[in-house]
Amino acid sequence: MTERTVGISHLATIKNFSTDFSCFEKDYVFSRISPGTNANPGCLLDNPWRFDGLTFVLALKGIKTININLESIDVPQNSAIITGPNSIISTGEVDWNNIEAYTLFISKEFMFDINLDVNVINIKHQFQKRKPVVALTEDETQLLRRYLELLHLNAKGREVSLYVKSIARNLVSALVYEIMEIATTRDASETEDDSQRYKSRRLSYVHDFMQLVNAYHTKERSVGFYAEKLYISPKYLSLIIKESTGKSAAQWIDECVILEAKNMLRFSGKNIQQIAYELNFTNQSSFGKFFKHLTGMSPTEFQRS
Repeated sequence: MTERTVGISHLATIKNFSTDFSCFEKDYVFSRISPGTNANPGCLLDNPWRFDGLTFVLALKGIKTININLESIDVPQNSAIITGPNSIISTGEVDWNNIEAYTLFISKEFMFDINLDVNVINIKHQFQKRKPVVALTEDETQLLRRYLELLHLNAKGREVSLYVKSIARNLVSALVYEIMEIATTRDASETEDDSQRYKSRRLSYVHDFMQLVNAYHTKERSVGFYAEKLYISPKYLSLIIKESTGKSAAQWIDECVILEAKNMLRFSGKNIQQIAYELNFTNQSSFGKFFKHLTGMSPTEFQRS
């Protein structure tokens, strides 16, 4: 069955199946599904679908399995389910009469918009290489639950102002960092045998490529440069990155450059010419064309947004 691609506007239909729901412009959608829900959302979620953004589910009970990228994964009570952009998702075994879960869908555009330290985290890479389901302690569950409830309150019944938008950015940033802290702790506690099951030569190339892009994207945008570093051909690098992540190596490089550019435009205090120079563009004009081609707006328009 062919999966559907959905956006934030499509996800608004989850409201019909939620005990609590809020939508913050086109940035994120929050919902809580509980035994008090009057309708069964299985008809909406059972078929495979993609979301071009970050999906986070806090599964308290009732979700027993979930299908991610054609793999059925067990979901213990009190678990975090995290998938990156373009993952193929569908519900597996779910007890709709006893379900208790929170969902948060964050648009790709908003993920680029928030102030994440790209030297510490590469969101897409991190969620691509990690296990998508993480069992939580009771304290971790309650902590993540509070983040989600704050995001819900921030979006519910408030006029969006500059301050409210900034609150949303910082809450989502804090939530992402908190999830990564929990996931990193789990990685450190895994046995060698368990971690080895998730390794392969291809994933090693993906991992190394992402690290290289994170280190060199301000200077190098050529797929050939990264392929040479990995001692493989550009064609083979493009193939394994596309097959493993759903996006080409060139797209990953461009998206990392755009993320860096957006952070610099919004938070560095530098002018556009300085930013163009630091990102190794020949001039301000070429940087402007690159930025507008990928974002739909000029660097100046983005700074004023």
